Formats: sequence, structure tokens, C-alpha cells
Amino acid sequence: MDRAACGILPQAGQGLTLAFELPPGLPYNEPVSNDANDSVNASTRYCAVFGHPIRHSASPAMQNAGLAALGLNWRYLAFDVHPDHLRPALEGARRMGFIGLNLTVPHKLLALDMVDVLDGQAGAWGAVNTIGFEARGPSGQWAPVGTFDTPPRGEVRSRGFNTDADALVQALKEAFDRPGWRGAAVLLLGAGGVARAAALRLAREEPSALYLVNRTQGRASELAAVIANRCPGVRVVLGYPPASVDLVINATSLGLRPADPLPLDPQWLQTRRPQFVFDMNYRPMETGLLRAARAAGCRAANGAGMLLHQGTRALELWTGRPAPVEVMRAALEKNLNE
Repeated sequence: MDRAACGILPQAGQGLTLAFELPPGLPYNEPVSNDANDSVNASTRYCAVFGHPIRHSASPAMQNAGLAALGLNWRYLAFDVHPDHLRPALEGARRMGFIGLNLTVPHKLLALDMVDVLDGQAGAWGAVNTIGFEARGPSGQWAPVGTFDTPPRGEVRSRGFNTDADALVQALKEAFDRPGWRGAAVLLLGAGGVARAAALRLAREEPSALYLVNRTQGRASELAAVIANRCPGVRVVLGYPPASVDLVINATSLGLRPADPLPLDPQWLQTRRPQFVFDMNYRPMETGLLRAARAAGCRAANGAGMLLHQGTRALELWTGRPAPVEVMRAALEKNLNE
């Protein structure tokens, strides 16, 4: 073996010294203070978000602020998990005593068949974005492991939740000062896990019509059939509406990267000028869709509010305590504006 190639460089009279050279373009991590190091110890417990990609996530900043405000010796981490590795990653988190997990693109549909139990909301909306690990308490009832003083030693199971759907409705209400969407025409872009939850939740609002647009027509057709079965009174249409709509929601990942195209036909946006445009993406703070929407005279908002409310609800499920919403909101805003 070539010692120099492995970073093992002999020095005269000093035996061997390890030396590492960072690959080109890899950012150097600045030193962490001793105080920060001391705050993590052998009793620290963990939660995390799994996604692919994940580097854009603002959840760690928001959730760690919430954990600190609650005085918990927990830390919230982020892991890039390829879809092919999701099942063993979930099992690994359970085995290592994690409190719970959040799931983002592209895991929300995949996880439906990977958790031991589905909460009613996750079953209703057909997607999992939050997992809580549970163990039996003294009474024999299943309870969140986060409510135990120490990690349980017995059997632990995973429960899948969906906190996205209600978070979307709450975020829309805050962003556009509108209590509901009854009688509104809605255009939904996307048919993945978060889009499915959004479509089924918005169908409960009794819109006048729900238009579905997706790159893969088959997935949009499948979602339309599910909505028609569960909410037969809602008119579901595949494709762009012939006229304007009240609300456009982007539930695709288009917009995360600067080079991404708009998730809808720009000409349609200019000519139809919907009243409200909501992009579930929150980084960058102003996506190409939001810029185009504002230029067309639409009221527009990003997905930061939705991220906040799904995250606060997840924290409540893990801890059994009210989340410090304003602390988490401030941390989220700070992170997104850095």
C-alpha cells in the first residue's frame, strides 16, 4: 500500500503522522467551540430528517431551537438517504434509539409500507412525513419513546404520521388571510407524497374544482381516482384549467435549484393571473415561480409557514408537550435569511 496515497506520511524520527487533504471544492468546517462540544454527551438523544437531497433543509435549525427551549438533551440531525436505502435507514434509527424522524422528498410515499403502524391522518392522506418510535409504558400501552426518561429496553415500533396536510391549510390561511377554500378553483402541480396529502386535504375544503398537473400523467390520473372515490362531490380535472383559478400550489421540487425551469407554463401564468400562488419550496426564499407570480400581479408565498407548522406538530408528537412555536419560527426565519 502507498502510505502517501493514504495520507500516512513518515516524518524523520517521529514515527507516523496522519495527514488529510480535502478534495477540491469541499468546504472546510469551522471549529466548534468547547461549549458546543460539551453540550452533547452520552445521554444525548436524537431525532432527524431523512431526504434525498437534504442539504437545503432548514429543519435542523428550527427543531434544535425548539429542543433547546424545551430544555431537552436532544439533537436534531439531517441525513441524505437514497430511496434504495430508506428501509435499512429507518430500521437503523429504531435500533439506535432515535426519538423520531421527519421524511422529505422522495420518501413520503415509500414509507407507507415501511412503518409498523399508520396513524389515521397518514392513512387518510396516503403519505408519511413524520415517524415516531414507541414502546410500552408501565401500563402496557404504547407511548412515544420521547416521553420516557431513558431509552426503553423492550420492543420498539414505528408509527407513521402526516403533519403536512393540516400544516398546508394553516400556512395558506396565514399567508393569504383566507379562512378556507370552499368554492375556490385550485391548480395543484405535482402528484408525489406531499402533493397527494395536499390534494386530499384541500378536497375536504370543498373547492369548486381541483386541477391536477404532473409530469407523469399516470400518477396524476391515479391521484384523481383516489380523490373522486373519497370526495365524490369535488370536481377533479387533469391538466391546466381553461380560465384562471383562485389558488396555484407547487408541490414539486422544481425551484430548489437556480437552473430549474418553472413548474408550470409561464405563458399560462401571465395570461391567467391566478389570485394566489403558493410554492411549497422555501429555499431559496423567492423561487422562480414566486418571482414570475409577483411579476404577473399575483399574491405569492413560499413554503416556510408549512415547514414551521408540520415541524411544530412533529415535535409535539415526539415530546408530548406543546411546541415553542415562536422560538422555532424565529430560528427558521434566521436560518432562511442567512
